[in-house]
Amino acid sequence: MSTSLTSSNNLRNIGFISTRIAGTDGVSLEIEKWTEVLERNGYNCHFFAGELDRPEARSCLAKKAHFGHPDIIAINNDLFGKQTRLPKTSDSIQKVKSSLKNCLYDFLEKFKIDLIIPENALAIPMNIPLGIAITELIAETGIPTIAHHHDFSLERDRFLINACHDYLDMAFPPALPYIRHVVINSLASRQLSYQRGISNEVIPNVYNFAVPPSSSDANCSNLREKIGLRKTDPFILQPTRVVPRKWIERSIEIVRNLELDNPVLVISHATKDEGGDYYQRVLDYAQKTGVKIAPVDHLIRPNHKVDKHGKKIYTIGDIYQCADLVTYPSGYEGFGNAFLEAIYYKKPVVVNRYSIYISDIEPKGFDAIVMDGFVTSKIIARIRQVLNDPDRLREMVEKNYQLAKKSFSYEVLEEKLTHIIQTFKR
Repeated sequence: MSTSLTSSNNLRNIGFISTRIAGTDGVSLEIEKWTEVLERNGYNCHFFAGELDRPEARSCLAKKAHFGHPDIIAINNDLFGKQTRLPKTSDSIQKVKSSLKNCLYDFLEKFKIDLIIPENALAIPMNIPLGIAITELIAETGIPTIAHHHDFSLERDRFLINACHDYLDMAFPPALPYIRHVVINSLASRQLSYQRGISNEVIPNVYNFAVPPSSSDANCSNLREKIGLRKTDPFILQPTRVVPRKWIERSIEIVRNLELDNPVLVISHATKDEGGDYYQRVLDYAQKTGVKIAPVDHLIRPNHKVDKHGKKIYTIGDIYQCADLVTYPSGYEGFGNAFLEAIYYKKPVVVNRYSIYISDIEPKGFDAIVMDGFVTSKIIARIRQVLNDPDRLREMVEKNYQLAKKSFSYEVLEEKLTHIIQTFKR
């Protein structure tokens, strides 16, 4: 049963603010989950971003809020990898900031926003003008704010050398009395406390484990045929974007070492989200090892439908339902959405012991096939054992589902949001 979040204040209209609220990236997925929890408790949620796939009647699109806008790309090229910036770059930042701040004020006025939730826009500096605009908006209005941080600049090498330390100190994240800071893992919590002196709450990524997944056998048959898998071929899924920190080479090695008749690795998410160089590296490595890469991101949308050519569109849930094995060998993750998704759809998962897995997930006692940075013969043997023993597989996935339901459910999110929202008095 849901806990009412509105019992102690009258904050009714919530405004989510981000660079992108669209597709299947981790931030967009968590916004969707937070929205569902808030709305089932009587809140009205609205959305502001540079790319949106939310209902138009509840959204405000500001194209320069997107990290991929040409003006923002030009600013970032002038700021990162350098130690001084040109006056024209400072002028560009201020100009875009002023434009975005005006858009934010319009957003607040149009939807009578009572509380804002900047989603990663005050954490990782993908869009410096947007972060400054949000910070100034909060300072000028005192609007109650829950800043939801998924990644910080110090966690990414490409931001370490920069010509914008002043902006980072000001807005990524800002230390203002109207903000309650939320991070998604305990290591980020300590980092924010020790390095910036900012108190915060840890809310992990969650999934709606109270509602089990529905079957989609018919969708699986169609999808297997589309990507060239026979009925008896294992469906091995890499459920991530193609970016270097995902270590997709390890997944390719798993497929190769399983010595399959038809070695295929299915990749569910965007292949060129951070440029095409790494994707080409993945393709080259796969070709050398005799593994076929099958990207299916073009077939996935939030809901079932057909495209303009009448071809079937699938959901990310369909892709997981089809999988026989999920590979998740990332070198770094802010938390691990794909791990929770694999558990939710009751699939065995091979996971690298990245830092947040070690600190926040592994202690819960999950039964996963774990690796320490590289693929060994023991890992391959464990995969074969699980895939060939239905009883062992069933025991593994059922145990994991119950553990996740206890620690990473919507109800956990709901309880923590109750605590935070009730700290605001109106």
